[in-house]
Amino acid sequence: MDNKIDVQEQFGRSAQSYVESSLHKKGKDLQLLLSLAQLHGTEQVLDVATGGGHTANAFAPHVANVTAVDLTEEMLLAAERFIRGNGYENVEFIRGDAEKLPFANQSFDLVACRIAPHHFPNVESFVSEVFRVLKPNGMFLLDDNVAPEEDELDLFYNQIEKLRDYSHFRAWKKTEWIRMLELAGFTIHQFHHFEKTFQFASWCQRMSLSNEVQQHLATIIKQAPPKVKEKFRIRIDGEEVVSFAGEAMVLSAAK
Repeated sequence: MDNKIDVQEQFGRSAQSYVESSLHKKGKDLQLLLSLAQLHGTEQVLDVATGGGHTANAFAPHVANVTAVDLTEEMLLAAERFIRGNGYENVEFIRGDAEKLPFANQSFDLVACRIAPHHFPNVESFVSEVFRVLKPNGMFLLDDNVAPEEDELDLFYNQIEKLRDYSHFRAWKKTEWIRMLELAGFTIHQFHHFEKTFQFASWCQRMSLSNEVQQHLATIIKQAPPKVKEKFRIRIDGEEVVSFAGEAMVLSAAK
């Protein structure tokens, strides 16, 4: 099945849970994105793969206009309810593909994409599209989960994410992102790396996993080699997987 159909099916089912997710709603990375943006209040902003709308919602009171794009209609509707409910009227909601953005060249001062590119099957096309729709000297703010540099650890993380969410394509390594962005023509200005703690139960529940799949994931995590358990700070209480730690990055890059 095409990964983009997977994305629409998966997020169509879980749209409201992403709006309500505390990990997505209250992440400290939202404030970091705003501080990196150095806003003046006149910006035209594009939020790619808006999901629950948290990034568009955070930017709305500080800029002239936000265009929120998502591949999944149910996500856009949930994001619109959330943002309109907060009183913001300067946000436009458009269905569109991150790898083929429905906008003219040089349309935006700033493009943001938060916790989404690991779902994109052709991430280099996405990077190229962001570069295309940005105005000269425009800024790209990228925020996503990343895989460790060591191949064994990279494989483990992407394996459990794919089992948990079949619309997951790949969490890229930090070095892979830097290479892709520079080859596309971007100049990286700032890079921030931080740890994210995933509570196993809510991590599974957001995807409405069956008990069978949850148990399969728990078994894989419990049987992981010591090096993997140490890297991901896996917490196990008796027979229950409690939590694990992943990595994320936020970076700013200029056209």
